[in-house]
Amino acid sequence: MSVSPLLEQPAKRKSIYYGWVIVVVGFLAHIASAFSISSTLSAFLKPLSADLGISRGAFSLIRSGEILIGAAAAPVIGTLMDRYGGRWLMAAGGLVSGAGFIMLGQAQGFVQFMLVRWLLISPGDSLMGSMVVNVSISRWFMRMRGRALAIAGMGHGLAKVCMPLAAATLMLYVGWRGAWVVFGIFALLLVVAPALLFMRRSPEEMGLLPDGGPVEVKETATAAAKKPPRHAKRTGADVEWSRREALRTPVFWLIACTFGVAQIGVTGLNLHVFSYVTDQGHSSLVAASVMSIIAIMQLSTPILWGTLADRMDNGILNMAKCAFQGVGLLVALSLPGMVALYAGFFIYGIGMGGTAVLAETIWADFFGRTSLGKIRGMGSLVTSIFSACGPPFFGLLFDYTRSYYLSFNIFIVMLFIAAVLSLFLRPPTKPA
Repeated sequence: MSVSPLLEQPAKRKSIYYGWVIVVVGFLAHIASAFSISSTLSAFLKPLSADLGISRGAFSLIRSGEILIGAAAAPVIGTLMDRYGGRWLMAAGGLVSGAGFIMLGQAQGFVQFMLVRWLLISPGDSLMGSMVVNVSISRWFMRMRGRALAIAGMGHGLAKVCMPLAAATLMLYVGWRGAWVVFGIFALLLVVAPALLFMRRSPEEMGLLPDGGPVEVKETATAAAKKPPRHAKRTGADVEWSRREALRTPVFWLIACTFGVAQIGVTGLNLHVFSYVTDQGHSSLVAASVMSIIAIMQLSTPILWGTLADRMDNGILNMAKCAFQGVGLLVALSLPGMVALYAGFFIYGIGMGGTAVLAETIWADFFGRTSLGKIRGMGSLVTSIFSACGPPFFGLLFDYTRSYYLSFNIFIVMLFIAAVLSLFLRPPTKPA
């Protein structure tokens, strides 16, 4: 009896799409990037302010300077991303940031502390941080872009969940100086080797297609101009935009401003929330648990936001995100008691979980993969201006009023305005 040739052939194993390796490297880089963010610095705010003899407002200016440095670097890094990819950028960033954290533990005064943050940690974070990671991932995925970005971003959320407890524990045993040295060692381990070994520029470079399967048929720019879709995904998937063309589109500024408002909370509110809770008469443990609640929601909700971003209107999702943040802060600020405090920041954290995912999917879906680095770099420049305003906005208003009440309320109003503006987000049409 003869055997069919089809039965004689061994079954082919379906290999794992290499884009998911890029996601894993991004996950690790997000963890390392969390060592320098506002919520991490928040745990050090009181002991550092007391040790270095500075006010909270002055201390907040450190973070503003870091953000402005990142803003200035973003367009240059975006251009380098389009030309060379993220492999060497991430490795260099991990090396510089790791050395900076180690040196931070040796700082003997406020000026030294500030210069190390500005000259080493900020440039290093720009090279290995979210923009480089997310642009890299966006090039490897189209249909599953939201989910891939969300999974990588969970590294940031995981670090934020663990950071308050880790920082407090390290300060207890090795002091705040030793804590920074430990962070530096981990930054080197998590980023440098994985980036050099596994990062690749694009799927086409390895003979692959985005998502590991067939690419969706794309409309031409002319067809898109004749029939602009309601919430088209990937309208400019392979269309090249110049900086000037992107800057001339209203949607560029609308995206940058709506997400810029959210960044005020990311950099400013997160820096001061620990102090806000303790100023209300609660213990440091309660303050740390509030920060952990926010971080847990940022860890657990991005995959939901990412899945929805692959299927739904970007503007409606961003409106919901801003509304969650505004309502959550309103509950925490307006209602008395521990239940309202925890519930409010729980709701706020749900909204925060969508910030990074929705921003990256909107930029990539609206402007495509080809020019994403330079366009994303210009967008980061604008949103970083908002970010830089966050720490002094909360810190200096506190110094003036001796309360966070005014700054919190202004921020809540800004979030609701951003929610309304999100409804006007539409994909741009490239000039013929």
